[in-house]
Amino acid sequence: MHQSDQDIRNRLLIARLPAMPQILLKLIAHLQADDAGMPELAALIAKDAGMTSKILGVASSSAYHRQSKVVSLEQSLVSLGTDMIKTLVISESVFQTFNSFPHSGSTDLRAFWKSSLSAAVMARALAKAMAYPHVEEAYLAGLLHNVGRLALLATAPKEYAFNFTARDDAALCAVEQRTLQITHAEAGAWLIERWHLDSFLADSVLYHHEPLARLEASHPLIRIVRLAHLLCCHADDAESITQAASLCALDVETLDELAGSVARQVEQAAQHLGIDLAGADDIATPPAFAPPAVDPVQRRLSDEVRNMVLVSEVGQTFARQQGESSLLEAITRSARILFDFDTAVILLQNPTGHALVGVAAGEHQQRLAGFSIPLAKGGLLAASALECQLAFLKRDMPALGIVEEQLFRILGTDSLVCVPLASGQRSLGVLIGGVAAWQIPACQKREGFLRAYANQAATALETAISARGLARRQLDHVTEEYRAASRRVVHEVNNPLSIIKNYLSVLDHKLEKQEPVSGEMAILNEEIDRVGQLIGGLADLQPAAASGVTDCARVVDDVLRLFRATDFLPPKIEVVTRMQDAPCEVEADADMLKQILLNLLKNAVEALPDGGRIEVENRGHVNRDRRLYLELCVSDNGAGLAPEVLANLFSPVRSSKAGAHHGLGLSIVHDLVTRLHGVIGCRSSKSGTSFEILLPIPLPASAAAALPSPGNTAMSS
Repeated sequence: MHQSDQDIRNRLLIARLPAMPQILLKLIAHLQADDAGMPELAALIAKDAGMTSKILGVASSSAYHRQSKVVSLEQSLVSLGTDMIKTLVISESVFQTFNSFPHSGSTDLRAFWKSSLSAAVMARALAKAMAYPHVEEAYLAGLLHNVGRLALLATAPKEYAFNFTARDDAALCAVEQRTLQITHAEAGAWLIERWHLDSFLADSVLYHHEPLARLEASHPLIRIVRLAHLLCCHADDAESITQAASLCALDVETLDELAGSVARQVEQAAQHLGIDLAGADDIATPPAFAPPAVDPVQRRLSDEVRNMVLVSEVGQTFARQQGESSLLEAITRSARILFDFDTAVILLQNPTGHALVGVAAGEHQQRLAGFSIPLAKGGLLAASALECQLAFLKRDMPALGIVEEQLFRILGTDSLVCVPLASGQRSLGVLIGGVAAWQIPACQKREGFLRAYANQAATALETAISARGLARRQLDHVTEEYRAASRRVVHEVNNPLSIIKNYLSVLDHKLEKQEPVSGEMAILNEEIDRVGQLIGGLADLQPAAASGVTDCARVVDDVLRLFRATDFLPPKIEVVTRMQDAPCEVEADADMLKQILLNLLKNAVEALPDGGRIEVENRGHVNRDRRLYLELCVSDNGAGLAPEVLANLFSPVRSSKAGAHHGLGLSIVHDLVTRLHGVIGCRSSKSGTSFEILLPIPLPASAAAALPSPGNTAMSS
């Protein structure tokens, strides 16, 4: 066995341990809000079918039954009260998560659950006694304080099976450190950080075996969990309990009063959660444990209801996506979460329907960009897409073709789940999830859910593809109209140009004779303005970028000279250039670069109505996607841009400025930078705005030929 296989930390990373339900995080935030109301709480809990069923069941039990029959979730919540709701939802969320751990179904967890529930109830009681403001956080910390033991059992079942039932003390931690190089406290803290829960909660789990002398100045939650652990797991260690109680500013008499009610509350919580704790104290070795029998029809119905709720939520998520790229990202991201895929990619049929091609979504999109699977040549993946049938592939299957082997290498997995994306009778492509071999049976059991999910994804994709086709047709129509308008403008411009040419000749003769020319000059000015207005209508039609090498520093000097000569730059605005001695040559057309700088400097001046400072800086070379660029920055110290303006910064919109503005300046700048094969981004805050432009630097012909075509997009932050 390789050393990496023996490393428990590496194995924890690939063990596919379950994620904490998001409803738990949202609920805790909701309950901590001062204005948390029952209608909002009901709406949140209603999103989880299992949680709703649990709440309704407890509310209708004999313990809470009232004369009036409970008929709604909101009424049930009112009947239970906030404290019981906290207990139920937090406990049920953690219970669902714990039971999703690998090997949890073959191990008797009753003793584990009793210890966890006892620590949770005790931690909550201690938090109230100490006036700790977040008692539900303390309850959750107690419930999770030994979750590392489940993580180690799931990751190393053979090595840890005996230790799982051992007494939870310092000796156990020493054995874990010696045999696995990690303690269950460390594993539990790692898992909680992976769940992105509060850092103090992870610390309380990490230090629940820490020597008491080290905890004197620690966070209250750490001390609460340490004392709760001692009271529940080491009630015979009076000295340690007394010392820990003093750290929490509590006396032994108070602890005795709290301990008296814990056992009753644990039994009540277990009853409400449907956990059988009978015989939990008698478990000494890990026997083969058969969970209570569940009616298969009831289980199937429960699964179907849950799947319907999830599919409905997924469909709404897909419908909210803007654009095909965003939708594809949402599909792959949701598939990874719902089906526990290590990775997920999408292959779609090309326009001719002859091949499956990789799309720019999910992981590995760079490697999949040129990936193609001919449909006519068969293969398991092609058959899955054409026949609209799920396929479960393993790396050692004899029927694999080259393309399937390529996918295994690209995704770095040993098994694939191929889910066809079909809308009606039309096959759009296939969603491919990478999983471990042991996950295949679980995926096969969820085949119905996979199909329902794929149907939602395919329907949304077909809508997006249809919208893309409509948008392309509309764009073609607008382009043709614009070309016709361009031809008309070109014809119209010839008239004032002819007038200007004639009057220049007249002006020449009059100047020779020293005759007055004021009338001719007025006419010339009028015709020049007319030409400007006609051409202004074509401001967004730019010529192709010309090749050549341009000195940025020279262009910056030319533009600033033009600004100062035309008095466009007010005296109260200071312009500073920082070209220094850095290389300034770029592969760009000088006139296009000048137009970019004119627009950006004009915007900067308008952003400083009361004066200020503008900087034009050469920041040197940047390596982006294996290509070298020069970074040129134009910044001002104005008031910054509003978020809604920043979000649509490079889109052509109607300007709200006074005067003859068209709202196209930054759209033109973005288009010009793109034509120069560059990238533009914007950063803005209350202290000012800066535009950062990456322009390609000249490369030798051999190096340029080896580079891929850059993907040019605007970035704003």
